[in-house]
Amino acid sequence: MIEQTTTQAQPVTTPITAATDATAAHADNQYLAMDLLRFTTAGSVDDGKSTLIGRLLYDSKAIFEDQLEAVERASQARGDAYVDLALLTDGLRAEREQGITIDVAYRYFATPKRKFIIADTPGHIQYTRNMVTGASTAELAIILFDARKGVVTQSKRHGFIASLLEIPHILIAVNKMDLVDYRQEVYDAIVAEYTAFATKLSIQDLTFIPISALKGDNVVNKGDAMPWYDGPTLLHHLENVNVGASRNLVDFRFPVQMVVRPHQDFRGFAGQISSGTIAPGEEVVVLPSGKTSKIRSIHFLDQELQEAAAGDSVILTLEDEIDISRGDMIVRRNNLPQIGDRLECTLCWLNEEPMNPSGAYMLQHTTHQVRAFISGLNYRIDVDTLHRDPAHTLNLNEIGRVEITSTRPIFFDPYKLNHNTGSFILIDPYSNVTVAAGMIRRRARTLDEVIEVNPERRRSANVVWEGTHITREMRERRNGHRAAVLWFTGLSGSGKSTVARQLEKRLFEQGCRTNYLDGDNVRHGLNGDLGFSPADRKENIRRVAEVARLGFEHGNLTLCTFISPFKADRDFARSLLPAGRFIEVYVKCDLDVCKRRDPKGLYAKALAGEIPEFTGVSSPYEEPERPQILVETDVQSVDDIVETILEELRRRGLLSIA
Repeated sequence: MIEQTTTQAQPVTTPITAATDATAAHADNQYLAMDLLRFTTAGSVDDGKSTLIGRLLYDSKAIFEDQLEAVERASQARGDAYVDLALLTDGLRAEREQGITIDVAYRYFATPKRKFIIADTPGHIQYTRNMVTGASTAELAIILFDARKGVVTQSKRHGFIASLLEIPHILIAVNKMDLVDYRQEVYDAIVAEYTAFATKLSIQDLTFIPISALKGDNVVNKGDAMPWYDGPTLLHHLENVNVGASRNLVDFRFPVQMVVRPHQDFRGFAGQISSGTIAPGEEVVVLPSGKTSKIRSIHFLDQELQEAAAGDSVILTLEDEIDISRGDMIVRRNNLPQIGDRLECTLCWLNEEPMNPSGAYMLQHTTHQVRAFISGLNYRIDVDTLHRDPAHTLNLNEIGRVEITSTRPIFFDPYKLNHNTGSFILIDPYSNVTVAAGMIRRRARTLDEVIEVNPERRRSANVVWEGTHITREMRERRNGHRAAVLWFTGLSGSGKSTVARQLEKRLFEQGCRTNYLDGDNVRHGLNGDLGFSPADRKENIRRVAEVARLGFEHGNLTLCTFISPFKADRDFARSLLPAGRFIEVYVKCDLDVCKRRDPKGLYAKALAGEIPEFTGVSSPYEEPERPQILVETDVQSVDDIVETILEELRRRGLLSIA
């Protein structure tokens, strides 16, 4: 509608106008306070989704006269003998010309009882990704069936996706009953067949309604064509279905979107409450720092609120000055989310380029973005039969169960409990295109975690540790220095081996006894049977750590140069030695610099897909949080770095015996 702007005099306030204004304000408040139902429609091509929505809008008097006139003209131009109400929702030119829905079309309307937002999603199989997008925020899904065709494969696909997205209410609208003479046996057969299929799915509420979207039967008004059906009309069901059942009002989660600092006296944290409620005075904790505080105030525009709930976009202020930035999460202290860097997820692939099983992606979770890798594809789900098929990749619109490893931990809730903190998208870091949408099921677990309730260091059966007559302390006194393990960690090409070899030379010149364990060297023999999967990497470091411990017990300064990308593995190596005798040396170097150096040509092979699970390309590297020594080979010379390490060893008293 085109609005004309005119200059008017200010109205004179009288008791009548004041009463009118009050009535209007009351009506506005009532409208704002009305329930909102978000629902989506899905079905095969030509099942009548757009016609159904057009009928809803037309019969509920939610369209303007000029809109109806435009539809009438478009129907005449196409040669239709009737007004095609589907054109009310087909917004794209290509859609109107082909008579199909291509993109997700959102429509808004209201009745005296409730407001509605409709996501009209395409029926073509190649637009499954659009259904996932449109249905992701819905509380109800209308799946249309053509009464003449019955239950088809695409109907099962839509039901599976709706259950996968945990949509609490599913309404099966058996459309085009007028084309089967409104026969009850046709409707009953569809109900029986689809009910049997739905028992395999996780569906909370399943409802069936026979309709004719073209004629209007059982859409808004009952009609006389199906006296055998005594249930509600479709609109009546939409107006009365329980709204808000899927909202999580228990677990308070507030991902920080930005820090608001308009002046020196105000520091707030803006974002949308993902779930739960919050009020001033409540104790909260900030993740990942773990700092605690209390809510000082809650702001919305120019108002200060006494409570805020899920869906509210607000600014929170805290009673304490805490360093908080975008991507952090504010939660209640006694109601914490789960944490993990290895996640078991259901993934829907949205990109025309197939999933790269060894590729690196950016994982966007709430306001937090982190580098991630698809470390395992367990199976692909055949959404037509619900079978689990083995697969090496996922193509456009395919859904699979995957394991994702992130370079930093993620704070999450399972998707079943919290849609907002349990969902994420994957982004191609080079094109910035969203390639997948995922739902977190749980933190991924290894078999050892499941079966070892009290995991202990592994040892063979029926063996006893044999000591010697020469103790480590005796060897240290003979050597003139203390024993220790220097663990060099960093990306391939960062310069670990170069630094360690030069350091060993300097130590040898000073009369120190050393061992040198290099990542490539041990894989020529001791660990030659291991690959580079996460399990093999873990075993590789376990064996090396045990050998390093033997060198330590012989009074040596043992130098270990291993990428050792996972913190847990490095922590295991540290646990084998006394406090202060394990020195973690983080050889830091920018990834792009490492790729340019590429001394062994490994990055080139990894980027070409010849080396699977290569750290920095297709497998993550967890940076040490508090290494004992941090050096940077892209800004420091090798000699300067070696001198820095020697100085730290002297400071710790390791190069001499007091």
